[in-house]
Amino acid sequence: MAIQKTTIETFLPLAQANLVLDVRSPGEYAHAHLPGAVNMPLFSDEERKIVGTAYKQQSRETAIKIGLDFFGPKMRGMVECVEQLTTPPASKNTSEANASGKKAVLVHCWRGGMRSAGVAWLLDLYGFKVYTLKGGYKAYRAWVLARFLETYNFQVIGGYTGSGKTLLLHALAAQGHAIVDLEALASHKGSALGGIGQAPQPSQEMFENRLAGALARATGQNPAATVYLEDESQRIGNMQVPMSLWRTMQASHVYFMDIPFEQRLDFLTQEYGLLPKEQLVNAIIRIQKRLGGLETKNAINFLLENNHKESFRILLRYYDKWYAKGLHGRANAENLIKTITSPHVDARQNAALLQPYL
Repeated sequence: MAIQKTTIETFLPLAQANLVLDVRSPGEYAHAHLPGAVNMPLFSDEERKIVGTAYKQQSRETAIKIGLDFFGPKMRGMVECVEQLTTPPASKNTSEANASGKKAVLVHCWRGGMRSAGVAWLLDLYGFKVYTLKGGYKAYRAWVLARFLETYNFQVIGGYTGSGKTLLLHALAAQGHAIVDLEALASHKGSALGGIGQAPQPSQEMFENRLAGALARATGQNPAATVYLEDESQRIGNMQVPMSLWRTMQASHVYFMDIPFEQRLDFLTQEYGLLPKEQLVNAIIRIQKRLGGLETKNAINFLLENNHKESFRILLRYYDKWYAKGLHGRANAENLIKTITSPHVDARQNAALLQPYL
């Protein structure tokens, strides 16, 4: 079988159903990678440094020979690792599974150079169907950044903090609407309390990789498809929504869910009330400058007295003020914002209220 070199446009559809091996070093992979790819490094971080130094200071040939010294002892382990990753769980005989209709293996490195070529050669020699990516991860990043320059038909779900916007977004998804959940991609719920209980945030580059994939899935073959997302600040925790997308969001129609303050306060108290008190206090301290010294002190004291509702009441008033400023600060806000009044934080009910406008 011959190794097939593919463009990113061919590689990504294949990646949805087949094993993707990122053979860059662990450090490169940890910083950011193609979502779903498995790291099987040809070189460790230190080995990569040694080979790179030899390439720059001595010669390409010397670097290749050093690389072969590192590669040789790993060959069998790499083959066996790929066997395990591509063998159906029900199969007891690895060799039989490999010989009969196993999935293809997609391999990439940083620029589609010697690292991916070496691993692809080994796997092809053993009998796998192998594809490599022209231009490597660098080509993938170019594809990612290009996604942010496209024109999208966004429809934005708005509402003050505690309106259950994320739940409403997923209720729309359950009805078959295309969504992009920015908070899930960023591993952060957006507010000062939004990182508590969440997985660590990715690097900015990894967030962009996730976001580009989500946009591609949401639009599919139709760039003009309607995509619903939640009204967010440009900054979500430590992540930044790319400026071009942010501008598109700011110019998109907003369905503002107008839900009573007390209903939202009850929702927030239920959602955040069981979180570790120390982390809640630290989160409040982080916004002390904007919240004000007295309000910060009161909010923390209420928490220490286990009066979460009154503490969150202070925070909710603060967030309502800033959200209103951002909402109505949009250009052409009077024509972009449609207010939908709802008595409760109820995703199913609010999705029904939205239906006449979708």
